[in-house]
Amino acid sequence: MPAMSSVIEGPVFVVRDNIDTDQIIPAQYLNLVPTIQEEYEKLGSYALIGLPEPLYPARYVVEGEMDSNYPIVVAGRNFGCGSSREHAPIALGSAGCKLVLAESFARIFFRNCVATGELYPCDITDRLCDVLKTGDEVKVDLDAGTVLNPSTGAEHLIKPLGEVRPVIDAGGLFNFARQSGMIAK
Repeated sequence: MPAMSSVIEGPVFVVRDNIDTDQIIPAQYLNLVPTIQEEYEKLGSYALIGLPEPLYPARYVVEGEMDSNYPIVVAGRNFGCGSSREHAPIALGSAGCKLVLAESFARIFFRNCVATGELYPCDITDRLCDVLKTGDEVKVDLDAGTVLNPSTGAEHLIKPLGEVRPVIDAGGLFNFARQSGMIAK
């Protein structure tokens, strides 16, 4: 898997606080095996399908589609809380999500993002879920640690990913271990 670009831009999908793994990928879809390409792609079509419709009338992935139009998810506090399922970041990654900007992450979700290399879990210093709305365009520069809203010129900071960045860049723990010679290719 090639390293992702350090600049990711596009429309955002905005959610609030305490988005749990059942909302990211409900349990009935956990029988899909991410190592089987067809099932990996199908997982993406169900990403964020567990969000309550009255609060989130727009779907992250349009029904009948496999990919989302939103490469960036913006969230409040405690994104990815709930049960430990690596399917959560995998479903988002399969749908085309490149990164999640959140005030904070559940530890297990953050670790699963790193382990799978599916997407960048970026801690933000401002509560962007109160500033942005679904469909707003942003430009995230991972190297500069910034989120730019081109329509307003507002710039926000993200915390550096530090030592986990090369692991995600490599496509996850196993790819990183192979590339760095820790395990045989």
